[in-house]
Amino acid sequence: MSNFASQYAQVLQQIEHACQKVERDCTAVQLLAVSKNHPASHITALYELGQRTFGENYLQEALDKIAILEDLAIEWHFIGHVQRNKTKHLAEKFDWVHGVDRLVIAERLSRQRPVDLASLNICLQVNIDEQESKDGCQPHEVVNLVTQMSQLPNIHLRGLMVIPAPNNVAAFADAQALFEQVKVHHAHPQNWDTLSMGMSGDVEAAIAAGSTIVRIGTALFGERHYR
Repeated sequence: MSNFASQYAQVLQQIEHACQKVERDCTAVQLLAVSKNHPASHITALYELGQRTFGENYLQEALDKIAILEDLAIEWHFIGHVQRNKTKHLAEKFDWVHGVDRLVIAERLSRQRPVDLASLNICLQVNIDEQESKDGCQPHEVVNLVTQMSQLPNIHLRGLMVIPAPNNVAAFADAQALFEQVKVHHAHPQNWDTLSMGMSGDVEAAIAAGSTIVRIGTALFGERHYR
């Protein structure tokens, strides 16, 4: 078995075991393979094992890979912080954008999404434990942002994305509570179904708190190869 096959199997098993411990259906948790700083050939290797969703942090790197791998049926997620000058490419090339934390960004994505594409799925990034060094809106801003963003055309506001401080597992429960509290403010609550949280070091805690997308990089691909 190749290293990729072994690592992929181990990560899938870890997710399954974490779900079993808290009596969750493992099909309710999606593995997002974070391929930043790894070449397109590594994405192809994981794709051949059955992985279909990949996440990138750096726009130009992602656009290069999307062009190289355009023949593969990949669902591309952008998980980096979103700046205004990035929105056009994100709206045109991605299926999901996780790092939206301002209304103006959501408005630009909505306006720039090509009409021949399905609505762009977005997550609202929340600085759940109010770290000074982290991007994301503040928890008290979420209600207003959900109310306004969920009314925009050409995008589907799907849920929240959080990156808590290391070892702050309580933040996952805070994110789950916030997710439930603000659902009533969503214009289309049937779309409100996603908690993007948990990485290689805290998968079990995130799943226990209700994560529906876990973002795994190093455990799948090994150490970064460039950048």
